[in-house]
Amino acid sequence: MEHIFVILLLFRKTFSVEAQFNGYNCDGNFHSRIPVERDISVYCGVQTITLKINFCPVLFSGYTDTDLALNGRHGDAHCRGFINNNTFPTLVVFSISLATLESCGNALTVSTAHSPNSHGNQSLVQIGSVAGYIDTPDPSTVISYLPGLQYKFSCSYPLEYLVNNTQLASSAAAISVKESNGTFVSTLNLLLYNDSSYVQQLAIPMAGLTLKTRVFAAVKATNLDRRWNVLMDYCYTTPSGNPSDELRYDLFVSCDKDPQTAILENGKSQMGRFSFEVFRFVKHKNQKMSTVFLHCVTKLCRSDDCPMLMPICGMRKKRDVSEEKESNGASGNAVLTAGPIITRSGQQEASTFPMNPVTTALVSGVVILGVMSACFFVLSLTLLRGKSVPAGSLTAARNPGFS
Repeated sequence: MEHIFVILLLFRKTFSVEAQFNGYNCDGNFHSRIPVERDISVYCGVQTITLKINFCPVLFSGYTDTDLALNGRHGDAHCRGFINNNTFPTLVVFSISLATLESCGNALTVSTAHSPNSHGNQSLVQIGSVAGYIDTPDPSTVISYLPGLQYKFSCSYPLEYLVNNTQLASSAAAISVKESNGTFVSTLNLLLYNDSSYVQQLAIPMAGLTLKTRVFAAVKATNLDRRWNVLMDYCYTTPSGNPSDELRYDLFVSCDKDPQTAILENGKSQMGRFSFEVFRFVKHKNQKMSTVFLHCVTKLCRSDDCPMLMPICGMRKKRDVSEEKESNGASGNAVLTAGPIITRSGQQEASTFPMNPVTTALVSGVVILGVMSACFFVLSLTLLRGKSVPAGSLTAARNPGFS
């Protein structure tokens, strides 16, 4: 048994030695080669792009970690990576901030394409792509025996996603977008307000909102790079928290708009604003309250391009629910589900209307005052009638002088 244990220790020690090269976690049996495409890993994040390069082939090619830089910026230390020797194999890691991606020569390109939405209308959608490369410097000599290394990378960010706010009982909902979704924003908010000042958030009473109450809504982005604006494609409502509910009512779709809906701002800043009058779904006719869930499909647009990306009107066709689900899933939609907007039907009995003590005292005072006034009026008439009898007798007597 002891002999087996010693053999295992020797094997582990031998493997450990073979997996080290110049102090780095590299195995000559696997890494004595020139770099290949699989040696770079790209992670397209919300705020940063992370690049991880297998350092061992770079080392065996005759270079060091300081020889690698973004887009040929070898003289700028901020454009170099850093060694992570806690992994196997050793990695060189580059971190690119989306807010300052041009500082190391990374290129941002925005492409625009026509895409049909769930209503069958043509909509222009933008896709932001960040591309660049990591390379080694050119030698100062005429010839070189070292291979020139270059790693290309790119990240595509779809700029359309679903904003679904059903947290309307508290008037706000935040959607934290996961890094795997690949979007330039980290948080989206769909907020409800009392009026057009967009200062005081809406508080929905326990009894629900009265029908035709005007509610002001805002789709707002935070941590969004200044080059992007928010463009609302369309917003609709459902009686349930499911954004794919077959029963839905559109507030606005492209150029079509509900008469009670007003679009106040769209595509001009990092906030879209609109208002609408609350209603009830007829399916809730036997209920005292109706629930309304709000959903908005929103896209980002480059501020200079937003005017040309405004919705294009077309012939509406019958909605295909299955196509809608596939479309939503393909675009990497972010969905958050919570409580509803609550409206009251207006058919509640009078006894259900709550009265506080102050209101009760005022009503009682008015009733008592009215009774006292009526009694005083009757008493006054009685007294006046009693005094008028003699006067009536004198006027009825005949004057002998006119006989």
